[in-house]
Amino acid sequence: MGRKDLTIGPVFSTMCLFALPMILGNLLQQGYNIVDTWVVGHCIGSDALAAVGSAFALMTFLTSILLGLCMGSGVVFSICFGGQEEERLERGICSAFLLACVIAAVLTGGSLLCVDGIIQWMNIPEEIVDITRAYLLLVFWGIPAIALYNFFGAYLKALGNSIVPLVFLGVATVVNIVLDIVLVAIYPLGTAGAAIATVIAQYISGLGIGIYTFAKDDKVRRAFRRFKVKKSSLGEIASYSLLTCMQQSVMNLGILMVQGLVNSFGTAVMAAFAAGVKIDAFAYMPVQEYGNAFSTFIAQNMGAKRTDRVRQGVRYGVLTSAGYCVLISLILWFLAKPLIFIFIEQEETVIVTEGIRYLHTVGPFYCGIGCLFLLYGLYRALGKPAISVILTVISLGTRVTLSYILSAMPEIGVAGIWWSIPIGWGLADLVGFLCYFKNKSFFLAERGERIES
Repeated sequence: MGRKDLTIGPVFSTMCLFALPMILGNLLQQGYNIVDTWVVGHCIGSDALAAVGSAFALMTFLTSILLGLCMGSGVVFSICFGGQEEERLERGICSAFLLACVIAAVLTGGSLLCVDGIIQWMNIPEEIVDITRAYLLLVFWGIPAIALYNFFGAYLKALGNSIVPLVFLGVATVVNIVLDIVLVAIYPLGTAGAAIATVIAQYISGLGIGIYTFAKDDKVRRAFRRFKVKKSSLGEIASYSLLTCMQQSVMNLGILMVQGLVNSFGTAVMAAFAAGVKIDAFAYMPVQEYGNAFSTFIAQNMGAKRTDRVRQGVRYGVLTSAGYCVLISLILWFLAKPLIFIFIEQEETVIVTEGIRYLHTVGPFYCGIGCLFLLYGLYRALGKPAISVILTVISLGTRVTLSYILSAMPEIGVAGIWWSIPIGWGLADLVGFLCYFKNKSFFLAERGERIES
């Protein structure tokens, strides 16, 4: 199964080698999002690009509960693996899978039934309502596949196996790119073709990683053969996942509210934002995945009561994340214009100008989001997800509030939405680091006592 014990070996190299496949997987995922956006923008038009961009923000929000559940479950799996508690691990597998299935079913059914209300709530311009609705009615069917991939991916990563999730994501990426070209560029099915390509790719990755895990992992087979769900196990998964789900939901609700504000400025700003966010995601998402790998490292070592490695991990994590963010910020500053041209035709001067302004405003401050992802992972692994929720509320609350205030000022306008993003990151980082350094000894000591009990 390619498991890796993260409680032994040099801290820096162990953490980086474990994180590398996860980062590559994230880049692949962003890669096929970018191809999807490129195909839509160049083969259909800016209206379709605006519709798909809004749908992407919505899907990120809807699946945030699933992602939060899987992230919280992964912490439990990591602690059990680090502490060699196999029976507790099997119970956790069953409980987490049951919760994931229920949430996926509710999200899929509810989204399909409420699609018109969702479109109205998001302030979608009238001229793109029809194509947005058609796109959403197809991509909603991919939610169960997202649940499968993230559940089994979280399990494998918790055991130190970050290679297999990368492989299945890579296969899905290739399939998605090929189908995008076939169903949009060659056979002009419009945004429906892009949606079909995405859903097929999601099921290939979700079903594929599930079948692989069943075939290769005796713990999963034994857990599902018995499938015992105990109240205590559900409670444990819920205790680690509930606040993580809340944190993910708050974060993506804030992003969705900002998307709604952007939509009110018209399709040109929507298209610029859609292109900018895709570039944004590709640039800083590696540090998000690094934060998830960092969380697994911290959780395994807390399970093994290796608080010395936890302290070293925090130090190396901050230095590595900050170093990457400085480099990518510099690259983005100088390449903003050609990057925007990937998605937007050069003659669309208004969209291009706004997209460049977005990247030049947000890009220099990627260190802020890099550190914030580390803080989320740290507090999740320490069993303090409530602090992650607080940091998210600070970051997104600041972003949403300032967005609405600044964008309403005629002399600032839409630029106020862009500036609110790094300001929110910075305030949340300040609170998160102050909280950790002030209470570091207490957090580590309390976490060790809880594991032992």
